[in-house]
Amino acid sequence: MFEYLDPDASGASNLPPSSHRTPHPRPERVRHMIYGSLAAIDRTIKILHALGYADPNDWGDPIPAPPSAAETRSSSGAEMPASSGAETPASSGAETWMAILTKTVLIE
Repeated sequence: MFEYLDPDASGASNLPPSSHRTPHPRPERVRHMIYGSLAAIDRTIKILHALGYADPNDWGDPIPAPPSAAETRSSSGAEMPASSGAETPASSGAETWMAILTKTVLIE
């Protein structure tokens, strides 16, 4: 798999010249917001931890979601039209909560 390259008799290496540089990844902050019941938020945070994405302690404490956010967002945080007829936790009588994570990711 790896080929060992010996220096030649003159002491020069027979490694190919490094003509291209690898790009340096740049950090960028992203914010994740989860909307739903406390049980759904807790389960989602545990799943993301099991996948190795985010530590549970990195999330903010769940807070009640603003009424406008609860009306226009699904429990996963995706935008939904307010008049779609889809039942959201807010319209079903359950209280909607929100948890926020700010994470730095490396962009290449």
